[in-house]
Amino acid sequence: MKINTTFILLLFLLFLATQGCAQKLIDRKATKETKALYYNLHKLAEKHILFGHQHATEYGHGWVGNDSSRSDVKSVTGSHPAVVGVDFSGLSGRPDSAIQITKADLIKNIAATYNRGGVTTVSWHFINPVSPGGFYWVDTVSKAAVPYIIPGGSFNEGYKKILKTIADVAKSVKGKDERAVPIIFRPFHEFDGDWFWWGKSHCTTLEFKQLWQFTVSYLRDTLQVHNFIYAFSPDCKFNSQSEYAERYPGNEWVDVVGFDDYADFGRDGKYNLVAGFKKLKIVNNFAIQNNKLAAFTETGLESVADSNWYTTTLLKTLQEEKLKMAYVLVWRNDSKSPTHFYAPFPGHASVSDFIKFYNDPYTWFENDLPNLYK
Repeated sequence: MKINTTFILLLFLLFLATQGCAQKLIDRKATKETKALYYNLHKLAEKHILFGHQHATEYGHGWVGNDSSRSDVKSVTGSHPAVVGVDFSGLSGRPDSAIQITKADLIKNIAATYNRGGVTTVSWHFINPVSPGGFYWVDTVSKAAVPYIIPGGSFNEGYKKILKTIADVAKSVKGKDERAVPIIFRPFHEFDGDWFWWGKSHCTTLEFKQLWQFTVSYLRDTLQVHNFIYAFSPDCKFNSQSEYAERYPGNEWVDVVGFDDYADFGRDGKYNLVAGFKKLKIVNNFAIQNNKLAAFTETGLESVADSNWYTTTLLKTLQEEKLKMAYVLVWRNDSKSPTHFYAPFPGHASVSDFIKFYNDPYTWFENDLPNLYK
């Protein structure tokens, strides 16, 4: 029997490629779908960036519905965003009956995005577990909770119970194929600011790293959550790679590196696109050097006050050089506020510009996606 050496070589190369993908994820037991998503996001980032919108299908400008068939982005373009942001905020600090409702809504929303072929990323506006004040830092009432919830802290057992609730959601989200749905989990974001209780002024660098490492380890190793991709994202207060990495917990604890930046992209009418691009490049280069996936985890211009913002500010900056960013996510469209929105809706002045943004070959929305989970 003649052996086809070319065929064997191709099989071997395919094996190496899939093994490399598995090695990149910090969870060695990650599900096949989670590994596939991570690999495919890496590949797509070579030529495209996925567009994301926070709470896209839960509500929009002037409507509420948690309706997977509706989003403001879809109403404008005909497609949902490729990445849909949700939040674990409602999973603690509230009555159990309210938590159960939140869990059911999250499971429904995340599964629907997966079934359509989209990607879910989860932020966590974590209500302070040891004091009043909510997730923000309030000088008069907030306690610096990080020392309380890390190992050795008096509320560590309570924190474990909160993580158990998160694990219950992660394990319960199944697609129509009965597979666990991969989720990009982005805890403790914007930690280099002071507005959240986990911020820079409210815990030491060591305490923050301990918090991150314990959170990942407890979810992954103790609670056996294997469908999370872990994303690290400070705000935009860094100007060098060393500043960016100051609270980085280590390569064995992070899959995605990103950052949030509204300040350089028009907030309060102030633009510094040179600085914004510099930070994009710092994160991009850090990802390449550390074999991670890079993303622009939050940005936007409230009210889309500049009707050409999407093409002349965001797209132009992203394309200034060939960066490899997996996705860019803009913030939510509030259902009640007439001004708190970051993506256009029908009738808004920025619609025509956003359609140009949508049609650009570089930007991909949900309708553009191949099967990311195989």
